[in-house]
Amino acid sequence: MATTYLDQRSYQIGDVIFAEGDAGNEMFILQEGRVAVTKQVAGREVFLACLERGDFFGEMALLDGRCRHATCYAMAPTRLLAIKSGELLIKLRRDPTFALEMLQTMSRRINAVNDQILRLMEDRMLSEQELAKAVAKSEYRA
Repeated sequence: MATTYLDQRSYQIGDVIFAEGDAGNEMFILQEGRVAVTKQVAGREVFLACLERGDFFGEMALLDGRCRHATCYAMAPTRLLAIKSGELLIKLRRDPTFALEMLQTMSRRINAVNDQILRLMEDRMLSEQELAKAVAKSEYRA
């Protein structure tokens, strides 16, 4: 099978691959190096993930047609394969194994996010309970 739909790209340490809010018309498969994924939250850059060889990213903009949800930059000399939107559909049709691997990875990512949300909710519930206990013990009454 020809791989004409793949465009190889190279990045140096610190190079931005794409920024949060950019339009996205391609996704990437990490061939060599490391990529950091960050997001702006309340005016601060928050580290989300470190991607390594074999990982893919940038697919969300292709699948939902929206702007990039995060910023990705090279943490080491990095080589990527870029797949454009229309070419992704061709790749998925020709290689069902690739499609299944994408779905499995995306499912793992969703489960990880769900776990993080649950931990944050549990932490908040515990904090609220601790605050209620502290207020109950204090002399403060509303």
